[in-house]
Amino acid sequence: MLYKLLDQLDQHIGFEKASAHCDVPCGIYDPIVAQISALTVVRMIDLMNDQEAKGGDKDMHYRNTFARYVAVKEEHAEKAKAEIRIIWGDYFKPAHLEKYPQIHALTHKIMGLGSKVRQTTDRQAALELVEAINEFAQIFWETKGVATKRAKAPYAPGLELVYPAL
Repeated sequence: MLYKLLDQLDQHIGFEKASAHCDVPCGIYDPIVAQISALTVVRMIDLMNDQEAKGGDKDMHYRNTFARYVAVKEEHAEKAKAEIRIIWGDYFKPAHLEKYPQIHALTHKIMGLGSKVRQTTDRQAALELVEAINEFAQIFWETKGVATKRAKAPYAPGLELVYPAL
């Protein structure tokens, strides 16, 4: 109803259209959200495996907890994919693509791995997702002329991430 009202007003008044050349303010791109999201996927798979290994009754508490782990795993797999798509589509320019022609195949690999970890509980695929996003992060920071380092994340599952060496 509100949309119809605004549409009618726009037809009569002619609101000025807003536009922008990118999704976020220029220069505010960082693959860390995708990296942390990929770590979250691994963590949820680990928690699911731990809960399953405990055995016991598959009561309401068990099913609720398991369902929450699955929902978070899927949410973060999709978030990782979305963050990579935004950087790939909005940040990388022809000069970057010329220097790093592998970025297209790497982005496609990340999309496939993100889908796989949503569909399964394949921990190896989740680890591959983390590593592929780390490779993407490495290239991203190189395009900005920023040196990087690898360091173990300070939280479970304690995997290495690529960070800018500031």
